[in-house]
Parts: sequence; C-alpha cells; structure tokens
Amino acid sequence: MATEDDDRPRKKITHEMGQDLSLLSVEELNERIALLTAEVERLQGAVTKKRASKEAANSFFKS
Repeated sequence: MATEDDDRPRKKITHEMGQDLSLLSVEELNERIALLTAEVERLQGAVTKKRASKEAANSFFKS
C-alpha cells in the first residue's frame, strides 16, 4: 500500500561543497554523485564550446 508521502513532490536534490555527509544514506550519496557528475559533464561541454569559439576567432583574425 502506498503511503501519503508518495504523493508529495520530492525535495530537489542540492549539494553544498564541503557539507557534512554523515547524515546522508547511501542512496542519497549516489544521487548526489549522479547530480555532480552531470554538472561536471555540463561544465566540460561549456569549456569545449568556448575553446572552439576562441579557436575559430583566432583563426579568422590570423588570416
């Protein structure tokens, strides 16, 4: 039987760098790892785009 908690929206997972992890469950830690991994991938994508843009501009102005 489902509990009443199942109908409530889940609290958005957030992470603060350096926060105390001792009160988090293994599931919560894994959720944080997934969240942070996705953020690292997003940041790496932004770096790649910025490098490509910079290289294109440098190539254009060297001609």
